Amino acid sequence: MLSAFQIAAASAAAQSTLRRRRLVFASLVIVTSLILLGLMSAALFTEGFDAIGFGILLMFALTLPWTSIGFWNAVIGFGLMHFSRDPAGLVAPHLRSIKGDEPITQSTALLICIRHEDTDRLERNLGFMLDGLVRTGHSQNFHLYMLSDSDHADIVEGEQQVAARLAERLGSRLEITYRRREDHSGYKAGNIRDFCERWGSLHRFAIVLDADSVMTPAAMLRLVRIMQANANIGILQTLVTGLPSTSPFARVFQFGMRLGMRSYTLGAASWQGDCGPYWGHNAIIRLAPFIEHCHLPVLPGTSPLSGHILSHDQLEAVLMRRAGYEVRVLPDEDGSWEENPPTMPEFIRRDLRWCQGNMQYLKLLKMPGLLPVSRCQLWLAIAMYVGAPAWLGMIALGLLRDQPVNIPLFLLLFTVTMTMCFAPKFATLGDVLLRPDLRRDYGGTARVLISAAIELVFSVLMAPIAAVSITLFLMGLPFGRQIGWTSQQRDAVGLSWRDASQRLWLHTLLGLGLGLAFWQVFPSTILLWLPFVLGLSASIPMAVISADPRLGRWLADSGLCRIPEEARLPDKPEYTELFTPFAQAGLASATAGQPK
Repeated sequence: MLSAFQIAAASAAAQSTLRRRRLVFASLVIVTSLILLGLMSAALFTEGFDAIGFGILLMFALTLPWTSIGFWNAVIGFGLMHFSRDPAGLVAPHLRSIKGDEPITQSTALLICIRHEDTDRLERNLGFMLDGLVRTGHSQNFHLYMLSDSDHADIVEGEQQVAARLAERLGSRLEITYRRREDHSGYKAGNIRDFCERWGSLHRFAIVLDADSVMTPAAMLRLVRIMQANANIGILQTLVTGLPSTSPFARVFQFGMRLGMRSYTLGAASWQGDCGPYWGHNAIIRLAPFIEHCHLPVLPGTSPLSGHILSHDQLEAVLMRRAGYEVRVLPDEDGSWEENPPTMPEFIRRDLRWCQGNMQYLKLLKMPGLLPVSRCQLWLAIAMYVGAPAWLGMIALGLLRDQPVNIPLFLLLFTVTMTMCFAPKFATLGDVLLRPDLRRDYGGTARVLISAAIELVFSVLMAPIAAVSITLFLMGLPFGRQIGWTSQQRDAVGLSWRDASQRLWLHTLLGLGLGLAFWQVFPSTILLWLPFVLGLSASIPMAVISADPRLGRWLADSGLCRIPEEARLPDKPEYTELFTPFAQAGLASATAGQPK
């Protein structure tokens, strides 16, 4: 046993190391951004300074925080993945605080927040998690709360039937409580706050789940054990990955997400440390400090940025950190999933809701007592969506400017910037290709490279569509445009040409118009602007094709864009029911053999 003095000394040493990491990381980001700004300035101002050129330089500066941070997170993450025996344990020392067989002594609430969800899917996912907990022998330490904000009578009745069937099946082995709110105030955060006021004092911890969340019993037990062993942790977030889907959009997206998240999260955890991320689901919270310190304010006014806060998660994280508790992440892929939007319009709608929520942070930046890193995280959450109109602003100003540019230097800057943007995916892809076991799990070298190429092309074409959507939304915010909190479509049922046209006609017209303008002004650089124009011009057919389940089944049959869990299904029969929709799409052929 370590003495109190030894524990204090170890903690002080860890904080000193973390401060040095943050200083080095901040220096790398700042120096990199200044170098890129210098290159842009040299490329722009070949014959003196001008106002439009300064505007382009300013727009470029607004895009750099996320570009530089993502790049260095990827570099650090790759170094940890490839040169460390225990990369996750190195940046997340709380992982080393347990052996994995400690008794579960504390009561944990499982909170699943639902609103107008498909009850069959809900029952399937809950059944997988609860039956698994019963098999571990620890289910009596858990209590499921189904927290409903639904107001459609038929859906409410279906939710009540799900709760009744689960309660009958599990009996006294795991308690289940169903509650529906008449007042939906506060969205998801208000739903959880209502739980806290009613039942929060009955439990030590709460694992927060979205309606599309799935976690293995082992992953949930690991969260509880770490929280039991580390009384200073207030929130512990898992690395959430995407479930397989028969939607080609979701399948390609989750493959890219799997590549990008691993290196990015490892790198970020190395300097964020005790000010880690909270994504609002697939995480465990310590209830007592959460109840006391994480009550969200209602923003005054009547604008779309007023009222209840949509993006509650990051704010709750910084409030927990302000109270003196750590917010930590588990930067490894271990049984924590979510379902991704099956269509491009659904993805955009979700992104715009996050955008509106993050913009509300503008009213919270001056909150007293926040740590510098926490305040920076709120700034970065805002900057994440400011980058989209900044890129489009650069393009618009570039079309208006009649000054010559240094073409070779501009091409170099473009290549460097694009490489940095995709660095997190390149980093994990490199690690996968260097590890025979991972190559097999992802389908073999050929399938990995083909899948990465498909995902890269899709991301390049998708980026301008998302950027235009965000920009139009931000332009509408001052005039009252808002998204609100609605149920999400999760089924891969395709997308009609009519629906796609209604949602993306403006993107198409903008793409055609920009294509004509680029051809008139920059015909010699067609290879640079063609993907941007093509993504917008072809947004409608892209949306329809990427939502077609037939293409998703073909990708599954071909073993493309698959994730490691699919390869491990034969050894994990308990996953079969969970992945049933995917299994019906041809899983047997996708996982047959052991490709090299």
